[in-house]
Parts: sequence; C-alpha cells; structure tokens
Amino acid sequence: MSHTVGPVQRVMRAPEGYHLGGSVGPIPMSRWDPCARFTGDTFWWATHTPDGPATLALRRQGQELTATGYGPGQGWVVEHADAVAGLRDDLTGFAELAAAHPVVREVARVHRGRRIPATGIVFPRLMRAIFEQKVTGKEAYKGYSGTVRKFGTPAPGPIEGLTLPPLPEVIAAQPYWVFHPFGVEQKRADTLRRAAVAAAAIERCATAAEATTRMRSITGIGVWTAAEVVRIAYGDADAVSVGDFHIPNMVAWNLAGEARGDDARMLALLEPFRGHRGRVCMLLEASGLMAPKFGPRMPIRSFAKF
Repeated sequence: MSHTVGPVQRVMRAPEGYHLGGSVGPIPMSRWDPCARFTGDTFWWATHTPDGPATLALRRQGQELTATGYGPGQGWVVEHADAVAGLRDDLTGFAELAAAHPVVREVARVHRGRRIPATGIVFPRLMRAIFEQKVTGKEAYKGYSGTVRKFGTPAPGPIEGLTLPPLPEVIAAQPYWVFHPFGVEQKRADTLRRAAVAAAAIERCATAAEATTRMRSITGIGVWTAAEVVRIAYGDADAVSVGDFHIPNMVAWNLAGEARGDDARMLALLEPFRGHRGRVCMLLEASGLMAPKFGPRMPIRSFAKF
C-alpha cells in the first residue's frame, strides 16, 4: 500500500459475535502497556514496521471494524490490520475438537468471539516474553515498562503518551547493568541483548516453526519463550507454553479434575486438540478457570543495587 500524507483507513467486516477486546487483548502487557491501549471503543497499537514507525487504531462499529494507520508505516499496519485483529485466525476443525470435552466446549461457546491475533512483528513480543521469564507478573511489567519508557520514542498519531517500543539496535547497544533499575538481573538482560542482535533475522522468518528454531538457537530462549512469541506474532493457535508455572495445573484441573499437573501431563491432555492446543489454553485462561492454589506466592525481588 502506498504512503499518503494523511492517515490511511480500511473498513473490514467482522464475523458474527466477534469481540474486539478479547481478540486484541493478548497484545498489550496489561492495560497500562505504554505501547497499546483502549480509549473508548478504539484499540491503539504502536509498533515499528518494515516501512517505519506506525500506530494502528482499530474501532468496532456494529459488524464493521475500521482500521486507521498513522506514521510512515501506516500503510503496512492497515494492510495487516485484519491479522492484528485476529480476522485471519483459522478456526477450521476446532468446533469438532471442542465438542469432545464439556469444559472446552463451554469455554469455546462463551468466548466464541475471541480470535487469536497475528501482529507480524516479533521483537516487542520477544522482549516482553524475556522479561516474563521465571518472575512474577509485577516484576515482568516493571522490567518491560521501564525499558520501553527509557528507550522507546513517541508514537505517531493523535494519542498523547503512546510509545513506540525500543528498536532492537538500541537495546543491543546497552550494557546489561542499564536494566538493573527496572528489576532485571544480568541473565535476562543478556538474553534480551542477544535477542536484539538477532532480531532482524528472526523478523525475516516466514513461519512460526522457522521463528521458533531461530529463537531457540539463542542462549537463554527456550520453548516457553518461543511459544509466547509465535502464538501472538504469528497467530500460532497450537503453540503451548511448556515450562509455565500455572498452565500445566490449569489444564490438568479443567481437563482431568487434577489439582496439579506437570508439562508431560499437560501435553498428554492437550493432544486431542492438536492444531488448537494453544487456543484451548488461552480460552481456559480467559475464563479464569485456574487450578486451586496452595503454598506461598513467589516473592518479588530487586536487582536495582546489583
């Protein structure tokens, strides 16, 4: 799509029952994400594209979904707006698989308007996933938001305070200790810096499988991190976050009535849903159907002085 001086728009048809908030909800890291937010009935998302920085606005009005792009990359984000909104999500065969289990059938019914987005942009999601490795949600958000606010830049468009994520080359140039004030220890900081160096090669990967292989070749990135990335960057409905602290228990509880489960048990229970295993996990999470909790919470640590 060609660039123009003013914002570019595109009107799309949403499927029956489509839910904008539920579909784009996995893109921001909480409602306070510096790079994305809802204002009224519009979702705003700032990103770097192959054509330059851009902001995408998605507004739902009845069965119509209007995409508006701002900035040098406006044509790119508008062209990919249907994927970002989850409208390219392929649900083929899922209804039949879901019908075989009462819990999955019910969560699929309740959340039938939820689609899996495919942003087409890897590095911001990879940065977020690295910050989420083996820490609490509050720790992860502190690292992510602190880094974005320190190294990001103002996003194009009319929304004040919306921030573009840091460019990979900016992150790659930082020493590891720069991230300490944000609660990020050297291990995750070094992993992030290595990922930033490899970001251009990862962005060129055509498929989720290729991107997974490329990411997992980087020291510090395992199957959990790669799955968290490709599920949203590529819209991979089968990506399972093996190694997660909560998801195996959630799956075991809802699919087998077992309060605790390990990764092997989780994968065995999800096997009948192959092709949509990540979708099942997302629907269970969206429904709040977590396993009973036992024991103390993980403590929040500080690395600011180290």
